[in-house]
Amino acid sequence: MKSLQGQFLVAAPQLADVNFYKSVVLMIKHDEEGALGLILNRPTDHRVGEVWKADGDDSVECDQPIYFGGPVDGPLIALHRVKAAAESEVLPGLFFSADKEKLHQVASQSARPFRFFVGYAGWAGGQLESELSVGGWLTAKARKDLIFYQGEDLWERVVRLIGEGILGAVKPKHIPDDPSLN
Repeated sequence: MKSLQGQFLVAAPQLADVNFYKSVVLMIKHDEEGALGLILNRPTDHRVGEVWKADGDDSVECDQPIYFGGPVDGPLIALHRVKAAAESEVLPGLFFSADKEKLHQVASQSARPFRFFVGYAGWAGGQLESELSVGGWLTAKARKDLIFYQGEDLWERVVRLIGEGILGAVKPKHIPDDPSLN
């Protein structure tokens, strides 16, 4: 089994699950025991600062949205570029954290990009492989510029990259000047 950690998992157009319709998931962990990922293109109406304040401890000034990471309940999670606050490294220079003190450290700085999530996408051992085998998902190499992308067209961008990758591999030897002569 090839691990998909650090890859994009892209919902195929026919994927019917409303939780994943046109979603782009960054795979955080993937091994024989199962998989964990975070949906990158589902911002919520909640802001990091307001959720932090509602938790009752200290406050943090942060107006960034919290993203819906997936349908599985879990703690507040962050993807970030702050090495000192890292719990694990997903890709070189891209870190994952769930510890409250480390999250506070991430949210309190503004020099490096970060994104907070509530919930995550999870699969039991073999479940994701089964979904891949029936065509529910496409995969692509993750790009750091797209992990923190703010636009609403992330799914379209990644699907286009997948298509360009496939078409770029096809190099016809001879292309006639007038295709109607084929």
